[in-house]
Amino acid sequence: MGAQTGDVEPMPGYLELISRASSVMVKAWRDCSQCGVELTTRTLLDHAYITWTEIALFFFCAFLWTQIRRGLTESLFKPLGHWCRLLPKDAAKMPESAWKLVFYTMSWCYSTYLLFFTAYPFFQDPPSVFYNWKSGMPVPIDIAIAYLIQGSFYGHSIYATVYMDAWRKDSAVMVVHHIITLALICFSYAFRYHNVGILVLFLHDINDIQLEFTKLNVYLKSRGGGYFLLNDVLANMGSVSFSITWFWFRLYWFPLKVLYATCVSVPNIPFYFFFNTLLLALLLMNIYWFLFIVIFVVKLLKMKEVNDVREYEEGEEEEEDAKAAAGLLQTPQAAAMNHGDDHPDDDAGHHKSDEGKHAQNGIAKEKKHL
Repeated sequence: MGAQTGDVEPMPGYLELISRASSVMVKAWRDCSQCGVELTTRTLLDHAYITWTEIALFFFCAFLWTQIRRGLTESLFKPLGHWCRLLPKDAAKMPESAWKLVFYTMSWCYSTYLLFFTAYPFFQDPPSVFYNWKSGMPVPIDIAIAYLIQGSFYGHSIYATVYMDAWRKDSAVMVVHHIITLALICFSYAFRYHNVGILVLFLHDINDIQLEFTKLNVYLKSRGGGYFLLNDVLANMGSVSFSITWFWFRLYWFPLKVLYATCVSVPNIPFYFFFNTLLLALLLMNIYWFLFIVIFVVKLLKMKEVNDVREYEEGEEEEEDAKAAAGLLQTPQAAAMNHGDDHPDDDAGHHKSDEGKHAQNGIAKEKKHL
C-alpha cells in the first residue's frame, strides 16, 4: 500500500461503523472465491515473518516474568502485606494486584510514549496504521520491544491464571482472553500489523492500572484492626474512574478507532477475516465484563461498599481462605497463596469487626453493618 495523504478522517459513529463494516466484509467474502485451506496455507507461508530467535526470546521472557513475579511476591509483596497487618484473605490476594499494578503501569506508560511522544499518528489517525504497509516490512525497534514485553507477559499470564491466581467466576473467560490476546499479538507481529497492536494495547492497559489500584486500596482500608478513610475514598474514586474509562476506551474508542480501521479502511490484507474475528471476540469479552461492571456499580450504590462481583461467596471459598490464613499464621512469608484478578474488588463482608467498631485514622468509630 502506498502512502496516503490528506485530512484526518473523522471518527465514525456506531451506526456508521456497523453499516460500512458489514458491507465491506460481505463484499470481501464474495470476492474470496478461492478461499480455503490451500489459499490459507499459501498466504501463511508467503506473508508470515517471524524468526526462531524471536520465538526463543518470547519463551525466555515469559519464563522471566514468572520468576520476577515469584521473587517480588516472596521478597516484597508478602512481607509488605504482613507489615501492613492486612486481613488474611486480603494478604493472600494483595501480591497479585501489586504485581499487575507494577506491570500495567509500566506497559501503558510505554504505549502512551509511543503514541503521543513520537511521530506515530495512529491514535489521531487510525487508518494510518496501514499506510505504507507491505509484507515482511521491518518492525521499528521501539515497537518490537513493546511486542516482546506484552507478548511474553500474556504468555506468562495464561500460566499464572491457571496455577498462580485465585480462581473466579470469570477465570475461564480470562484464560480465553489471554489466549486471544496472545494470538493477536503474535499474529499481528508476524503479518506486520504491529501498528494496530500498539493502539489496541494502549486502549486496554489503562483499565488494568485503575483496577489493581482500586483493589489495593480496598485491601488497605481495613488493616491492623483499623479503618482508614483515605484508602476507602481512593477505592471508591478508582471504581468510578475504572467504570468510566472501561466504556470510553474499550467500548467507544476501541471499536470506532481500531475496528473501523481494520474492517473498513483496509479489506485487502492477508487473513482479513481471521484478524477481525479475533478483534471482534475481544470486543465481545469487553462487553461481557462491562456487565460485571454495571452489576458492581449498582451494588456499590446500594451498599456503599466496593466489592468484586466476580468472587465466589464466602461459603464457597471457606476452605481456601482457611488454608491461606493458616499459611499466614505460620510465618510472615509462608505458604503459596491465591491472588485476585483484573476487576474491582473483593468481598467486603469480612471487614466487619466483632464489636462493630473501627478506628478511622486513629479515632474509634461506629460502623453500620449492611
